[in-house]
Amino acid sequence: MNFRSTSRNSILAVAVLTISVASSFVSAQNPRPHPEPPYAHAAWMNKDLSPDERADLVMKELTLDEKIDFLHGQGMPGWGKPKPNYYLGNGGAGFVLGIERLGIPFIQMSDAAYGVRSSAMNGRYSTALPSNLGAAASWDTESACDYGALIGRELRAQGYNMTLGGGVNVTREPRNGRTFEYQGEDPILAGTLVGNRIKCEQAQHVIGDIKHYAVNDQESGRNEVDSIIDKRSMRESDLLAFEIGISVGNPQAVMCSYNAINGDYACENKYTLTDVLKKDWGFKGFVLSDWGGTHSTIKASAAGLDNEEPGENFYGDAYKKAVEDGKISQAELDDHVHRVLRAEFAAGLVDNPIQKSVVDVMGGLETAQHIEENSIVLLKNSNHILPLDRNSIKSIAVIGDHADMGMISGGGSAQVDPPGGTNPPWLAHVWFPTSPQKAISAKIPPASIKFNSGADPAAAAALARTCDVAIVFVDQWTSEGMDLKNLSLPDNQDALIAAVAAANPKTVVVLETGTAVKMPWLDQVGAVAEAWYSGSRGAEAVANVLFGDVNPSGKLPMTFPRSEADLPHPTVVQPPPHSQGASPVMRTEGAKASFSVHYDEGLKVGYKWYDAEKKPVLFPFGFGLSYTTFAYSDLHVTPGASTNVTFKVTNTGSRAGIEIAEIYAALPASAQEPPKRLVGWSRVSLAPGESKEVSVSIDPKYLSIFDVDGNKWKLVPGSYSFMVGGSSQDLPLSKAVSLN
Repeated sequence: MNFRSTSRNSILAVAVLTISVASSFVSAQNPRPHPEPPYAHAAWMNKDLSPDERADLVMKELTLDEKIDFLHGQGMPGWGKPKPNYYLGNGGAGFVLGIERLGIPFIQMSDAAYGVRSSAMNGRYSTALPSNLGAAASWDTESACDYGALIGRELRAQGYNMTLGGGVNVTREPRNGRTFEYQGEDPILAGTLVGNRIKCEQAQHVIGDIKHYAVNDQESGRNEVDSIIDKRSMRESDLLAFEIGISVGNPQAVMCSYNAINGDYACENKYTLTDVLKKDWGFKGFVLSDWGGTHSTIKASAAGLDNEEPGENFYGDAYKKAVEDGKISQAELDDHVHRVLRAEFAAGLVDNPIQKSVVDVMGGLETAQHIEENSIVLLKNSNHILPLDRNSIKSIAVIGDHADMGMISGGGSAQVDPPGGTNPPWLAHVWFPTSPQKAISAKIPPASIKFNSGADPAAAAALARTCDVAIVFVDQWTSEGMDLKNLSLPDNQDALIAAVAAANPKTVVVLETGTAVKMPWLDQVGAVAEAWYSGSRGAEAVANVLFGDVNPSGKLPMTFPRSEADLPHPTVVQPPPHSQGASPVMRTEGAKASFSVHYDEGLKVGYKWYDAEKKPVLFPFGFGLSYTTFAYSDLHVTPGASTNVTFKVTNTGSRAGIEIAEIYAALPASAQEPPKRLVGWSRVSLAPGESKEVSVSIDPKYLSIFDVDGNKWKLVPGSYSFMVGGSSQDLPLSKAVSLN
């Protein structure tokens, strides 16, 4: 610096800066000790004590008002009139006050179905993972763990310590707008995967949540619908998914759903919340309502609801008055509060305070791509059109709305903000900037890659006719708060595919969907790949599969029916004209649902329905092709405390691949069950020509039925047939054994 030409103020500034730096250096060498907080040596800060013991100690220090604060949220952006403490939130879906004097932190919640929502509001970034349904197609517990761990890390980086993800409602109604948020139609597959997600999510010191409890199988009139279902069917299907998920993942929170169940709203249903969840399953965490899903004070409290979200219509002043008037006992209040406190200790919130940090963007992208590569399901591959041959292809037509720019995602409270964007409107269609055209171009640089939006099917067909291969990207957008009218692709996309296929027999269709779709053009196209909602790196993953850099291994976690007429309910039951639809509505104690859906198919959910009714399907549960082939042999079944099933899988093709080997069981006729049920599976990685022996131990519960009168699971004595193969309708091995 030239001091002669520097002003006096600048010289002073330099001097001050020099002194400041020197002071900082001294401070760094001799840091001032931070005063210990008053609770530092409190008994409840002893990590050697159990979460229950630590919660008990805190309970002794609480006033009545402090206890009430644990029972409700403090509002969320855009939800009603802001509360006095509103400014203390982190911009997420809601938060629960902590107690600074006792070292109990706030619970900061964020929607995080497939990534942390509303990050743009905080000027942050979130990774969008493949949809939950898409990830379920991997049948991979390790991918489920990676999924949860990434979300847990990004939640904490952004200042949150509780997730509102963990959806596991089984697919009774494939037109449900939230199907993409769930894990498919089988309770064992769904529960196992969501449990592994939650276990690894919660390991990041966030409270894990499992939802929407329970039988929340449609969005149409979700606040007023009564789900009518017998107890046995509920315990063996919808509730079994939750039971397994809770057993595997040990979540500290369960979110009760909007709908009623057999006459009582889910958030004030004593059978599901107390009798099943807290008593039969021994759940020790807390139950929070879906947003606006609380309908009472006294009834909900007695039934087992612990926390109202996002505000305090019933669990604030009204709850305090009910306690003071003796209508709610002190013991009942304390149980609710203890559960919330226990969850904070069990999940590590107290011992691991939030420290905001920078999200690992590249790490997140790599994880999202890897999960998507495991999740893509190859549904058709005539004449081995795939993988695409880089050496022979000179031109490719990439066709479809946004196929030059991005891939679509699911809407509603699950919606993850696109990078660089703002928080999108509730029902906006959002495409993540992962460009199929660019990803395909990068795979085959010498080829001519031409794009057409598909808005004019004739123009798209004309382009396809001039190219060696046509790849058509089609989408089906779904969202919370609405159900699909049917399973057809929207916006004339069926006609687009038909026109392109007529022009070029080497047409590949890539589906970006949130549920099953009908395919009237299936016989005309060369190949079909289901990519689901593919996340932040979907295009790269799809390109890797199309060109064979990744051998597809995904298998369907839900059945693709031929038509809506084949479903248990050909039409979605609609609410009455005066209904509030999907919007939460205020109610008074004793309010009832205004219409009902009778799930009289009972035990017959998904593939069990099609098996029992002998209905052909478009693609069966568990189906998925590979670029190699597999053979099964040497089945052995060894009964015991846990039945052991062993068999051999051989890669009979010319390239390495992963086979998801599936095990089904047919119960004795006296059990009165559907023809078969999934009881286990194994992901088997095989080199060309390699054989491996697979051994799977079957949980006795998966072979049992639920005895309603005895309120227990029981094994029906008799002959059990075990079947093994590559899908629910491709089971070359079978062996019957007697179980007692």
